[in-house]
Formats: sequence, structure tokens, C-alpha cells
Amino acid sequence: MRIAAIRDENGKRFGIVRGEIFHPFLWEGAPVRDLREVIENGSSFTEGAAVAVADVRLAAPVGPLTRNIICVGKNYHEHAKEFARSGVDQSGDRQESPDEPVVFTKAVTTLADPLDPIRTELDPTRSVDYEGELGVVIGRTAKNVKREDALDFVFGYTVVNDVTARTIQQRHKQWFLGKSLDGFCPTGPVLVTADEFGVPDGQELSTFVNGERRQFAPLRDLIFDVGAIIEAVSLCVPLEPGDLIATGTPAGVGIGFNPPRYLQPGDEVRVSITGIGELVNPVL
Repeated sequence: MRIAAIRDENGKRFGIVRGEIFHPFLWEGAPVRDLREVIENGSSFTEGAAVAVADVRLAAPVGPLTRNIICVGKNYHEHAKEFARSGVDQSGDRQESPDEPVVFTKAVTTLADPLDPIRTELDPTRSVDYEGELGVVIGRTAKNVKREDALDFVFGYTVVNDVTARTIQQRHKQWFLGKSLDGFCPTGPVLVTADEFGVPDGQELSTFVNGERRQFAPLRDLIFDVGAIIEAVSLCVPLEPGDLIATGTPAGVGIGFNPPRYLQPGDEVRVSITGIGELVNPVL
């Protein structure tokens, strides 16, 4: 299934996309407004009046989030190298290939919709950077899950842009503040269920800024794949249905250039993953 969300006067409405048509879910005649309800009851819904996707504005196909977004840093070899060279990583561990997943979080207030603006004025240091990533949505409670079993706990996949204020990230050494400005996690355009998307492997991730491709990698290039990430996190923190994990970004981020190529007002960022679609956000 390709699950999407749209907005109305009362918040989000979840539904399914078939072709170019959005079919809203109904539960006992009421709109479905929580992805966790979709995860629990997805095959039991009726459908409301269909509408063309072109006639609505899609919202982030997750949430409402009740827990921080879990993120993995330095999870592609070439990005780990460029990040080590950039001088931004002040965590004390500048390995080009980490021995264990580097895990941090973003605040729930970072979640943003497709076409929502990335607001550079929120960063007083004007060092806003893009990071195109595969997003993973958990489908059932996961605690002490082994890597070989981990994909059974995945509900679906989406596209994430882990927007970052680089100078703040460097200044505070821990990454939470630089990653957690309002709206700094655009997500979408849809959520593709695991059975349709398949195992993350040959699907390709690309990030474009103003039409110029800056990032490209097949998902098989992840240092720690989705199973390894779920194993590492669930050993320490139980994962719950609806939790969102951002799996890391390939080489080509703005901080990797000399001089850095940070986002500027008027730019447009487009992150695509084959099998899911394109997440587009203007920059203000």
C-alpha cells in the first residue's frame, strides 16, 4: 500500500493512494487521523470520497509523533569521510567508518510536510544543510530484536530530509539542538508499506538542490542496514508502532564542499527514493 495524509480544518486525514487518487480511510464513519490506527486496523477501514492527489496538499504520512525521531549519523562510508574532514563533528569520535551505529534524536516539532518551507531564519548562524535519508516506520513493539528478525517489525518506508544547522551542531558537540529547529524534518510524500517496498537494497536515493544532484547512493550502501539499526536501538530503547527512524545520509551534503554550500532563501530541495517518490521543499 501507498499510504498518504492530507490536511483539513481538523488536522490530518490518512488514506491510501492508488494511481493518482487519494482514498481517505474511515473508521465507523470518522476520518482516521493517527498513523497508529492505520498500523493496527489498516485492512478494516472503509473509504471516503476519493480525490485526485493533484487537488490536495499532502502532509507528512506519519504521526502524530509522541516520541523523538530516531536518527543514525555517519551511516554511508563516503559521507562519514566527508563529515570527518569537515570539522563539524566535535563529538570526540571522528571515525570514518563507525564500529557501532551513531544514534541521536530530533524533536517531534521538527516534523514537516512536503512543500513546507525550510526556514533558514530560524538558524541564527545561517548554516542550514540538507540530508536526504530513508525513513523507517515501526509497525509493532520491538525490544531486544535480532537483526535477522528486524524487518518483520517494519511497517513501511518513507523519505526524510534531516535538515541541520551545522554551526549549532558543531558548537554544542551533541547534535540534538542543531538537528531540532522547528520544521527541520520534512517527511513524505507517502509511506510505502514494507510488503510493497521490499528489502532496502538496490533502491536509489538522490538529493537535488535547484535541480543539481548533490547526493546519490543505492540503499545497499548503508554501513548499518535497517535490521542492524533496529537491533542496536531496541537493545536499549523499546521501539513502538509509529516510531520514525531516519537511517543516515550519503555523501554530498553542503558541509562537504569547500567552501560549504549551505541552503539559501529561494533554493528548492528535492529528495527522491525509487519506489517511494519525491519529497520537495522550498527554502525561505
